[in-house]
This record gives sequence, C-alpha cells and structure tokens, in this order.
Amino acid sequence: MYYVYLIQCEGGSIYTGITTDLERRFKEHSDKIGGHYTRAHKVEKILYMEKHPTRSEALKRETEIKKFRRKEKLKLIENK
Repeated sequence: MYYVYLIQCEGGSIYTGITTDLERRFKEHSDKIGGHYTRAHKVEKILYMEKHPTRSEALKRETEIKKFRRKEKLKLIENK
C-alpha cells in the first residue's frame, strides 16, 4: 500500500509526497533526512493522506496534487 500525503510546514506551506510508511516518513522529514524541501522548512503536522494500491497510482496522484493551487489543496484537506 502506498500513501500520498500533505504535510504542513513552518510558514504555512504544504509539502506533498508519497511513502509506504507514513509514520516513518514523517519522522524522516522531522529529522531533516527526508525530502530536500523539508530540510529547509520545518514540518509541523500531517494534513491529509490517501491510500493507493500501487506505486504508479500514488505517483500519478502526487503529480496531480502538486499541480493544485494552494486553494485546491486546502479544499482537498477540508473534504477528507
């Protein structure tokens, strides 16, 4: 199982990624060993996640979400 997730970072920015283990990945981001962006922007909390059965599906969804404007990401989070 793969997870597409959105994390709130310091300053209110939103980071989007995929993983097979959400807890581990969040810890990596928090410890500044995961993701170039999150090394420079402190992570605060997981805002949203959705499950996908294959890596391919998760990557497609991640790409789709990364193209969203902030307003669209916030709407996605609100409707979870």
